[in-house]
Amino acid sequence: MAIAPWRATCIQIESVPAFSAETKAGAWSVINGNIAVAIAAIKAACAGDAPPKLVVLPEFAFQGPPRSLPTSLWIERACTTIPGAITDQLAEVARAQGIYIAGNHFEVDPRWPDRCFNSSFLLDPKGEVILRYRRINTGSWTSPHDILDEYREAYGDDGIYPVAETELGRLAIYPCGEVSVPEITRMFMMRGAEVILHPNNEPPSPVGDAAKLCRAAENMCYLVSCNVAGTIGFSDTATGGHSQIIDHRGQILASEDSAEPTNAVTAMIDIDALQAARMDTGMGNALMRSRFAMYRDLYSAAEFYPANALADGAVETLADFAPVHRAALANLARAGVLREG
Repeated sequence: MAIAPWRATCIQIESVPAFSAETKAGAWSVINGNIAVAIAAIKAACAGDAPPKLVVLPEFAFQGPPRSLPTSLWIERACTTIPGAITDQLAEVARAQGIYIAGNHFEVDPRWPDRCFNSSFLLDPKGEVILRYRRINTGSWTSPHDILDEYREAYGDDGIYPVAETELGRLAIYPCGEVSVPEITRMFMMRGAEVILHPNNEPPSPVGDAAKLCRAAENMCYLVSCNVAGTIGFSDTATGGHSQIIDHRGQILASEDSAEPTNAVTAMIDIDALQAARMDTGMGNALMRSRFAMYRDLYSAAEFYPANALADGAVETLADFAPVHRAALANLARAGVLREG
């Protein structure tokens, strides 16, 4: 079935962090203020000359990160479920504008009420949550990998690497530094993903730019990467910006050099062109020439960062990760990756 080209737009907005609020009411005053900014920016983009069918918001756009705040206080003051108090407000906009809205926020799951996840989500034009991805590679909050057996029993692999089949094509989502982990995008591609949505919150860098280009080109997928405007969540001085949209050939379709709020990073997504490229038998089709069987045994034997390492207790502060990190380094040494002595 043919899919007509459609427009994606990055909603590059500033975010006020809620971590310094001393009460739940204070934190939610900040969060609701950030949501209002996001909604206004989405409506402005939809009212323009080139209205989008899908918009992407930055990572940490609503709550900011907790920084050094203990997890229990962060959950009590600022976290919510998906669907929940944040996505419900965005769902109204998705329905009113008839668009898809991608975003990110810290989430608490009733199954594990003492843990929070860095979660990215996608709402469809009916306002329904059709994607939820919880960040895997994190050393700050609970990852599904930290409680892998429990998590897989609850959600299965579909819940670990979710891909949504939509009228726009097959969509997947992950935040920020996950773009620098090649295997994550590979997993989504292998599940059919054609467009990766990337809520981001980091200072622009050549390394980050290279990762975005590589993930799009090597997996022959579009990447819609929306960074925060103004300062990033972990700093009062480092700035974000530089949102960009990259096609399946690794070509930059739209980009913003500044860290100012803007809706100008917008481009057409052509799924039929992507599929034609994936079906081509020429040298440009990297997927057709992929030889994953050559790597299977080494990957299967690799055990660096230990799974289920936090199954017996939740993360309260960064210090709780210290034993896990020591175990990971020991595994690297045993594998010969680190030189001992």
